[in-house]
Amino acid sequence: MNAETPAPLPPKVDLRAEFEESGVKAVLDELDAELVGLAPVKARIRETAALLLVERARKRFGLSTETPTLHMSFTGNPGTGKTTVALKMAGLLHRLGYVRKGHLVSVTRDDLVGQYIGHTAPKTKEVLKKAMGGVLFIDEAYYLYKPDNERDYGAEAIEILLQVMENNRDDLVVILAGYADRMENFFQSNPGFRSRIAHHIEFPDYSDEELGRIAEGMLAAQNYQLSPGARAAMAEYIAARRAQPHFANARSIRNALDRARLRAANRLFSADGAVTVEALSTIEEGDIRASRVFLGGLMHERKAAE
Repeated sequence: MNAETPAPLPPKVDLRAEFEESGVKAVLDELDAELVGLAPVKARIRETAALLLVERARKRFGLSTETPTLHMSFTGNPGTGKTTVALKMAGLLHRLGYVRKGHLVSVTRDDLVGQYIGHTAPKTKEVLKKAMGGVLFIDEAYYLYKPDNERDYGAEAIEILLQVMENNRDDLVVILAGYADRMENFFQSNPGFRSRIAHHIEFPDYSDEELGRIAEGMLAAQNYQLSPGARAAMAEYIAARRAQPHFANARSIRNALDRARLRAANRLFSADGAVTVEALSTIEEGDIRASRVFLGGLMHERKAAE
């Protein structure tokens, strides 16, 4: 009597191998290398990548029939890396086959909304045409909606966006970004957007220590370094600047370093004789402490003593 033929093994997929081969790991590693901190954001991106890998495997075995909704909302203060993460997300979606090109088109209200009748629709459609096959990033998206202005054409842009977000989910991902409280009001006023956004990611402010690391990284990328005194001054600068109005996280740090480099250049240019390569590459304590952030603090102390 012949032995029974064994039943065929069920089909399998090695998700870890898929993760490595798809190039997604490389994108996530780049995100870790290029952005300091943002642990909760990076965790959400990894979770989204895992979801998409599983969905791709399900589709391969006929278990999934429609493209998942991938439109997103990024909320947080300025300078917390929202645009950079959107760029990485575009690359990740491209590697997984969810967008054709993987490019990022970053716009604001002015790129979408016209100033007279008949102007908004062509502007909005032109932006959408450029973004097709990739990711459309709309910064400060709440400015699209201005209910107090009867002559505002933002509502027309919103209507077009909502239609495209629903009908072209397999060819375009839209990311709306802005302050958390204003985005919440925007979603309450425009429920059509809330129903189309599947992923809400909150970007926390950087800590003082993280901002210090960001400053060092920005300078290193331009072949600069902080002297020990400048490093201590930079830590004081970060703490003082955070307490002032209009602080924009990494963006404010970049602006501060640009001004410090300007002071360093003028200091070196005014020096007598030749300067060393080390001097050309070093930001000194005085280059940091000449900031108005410190001068403002001294003026405040003098007024308090009077």
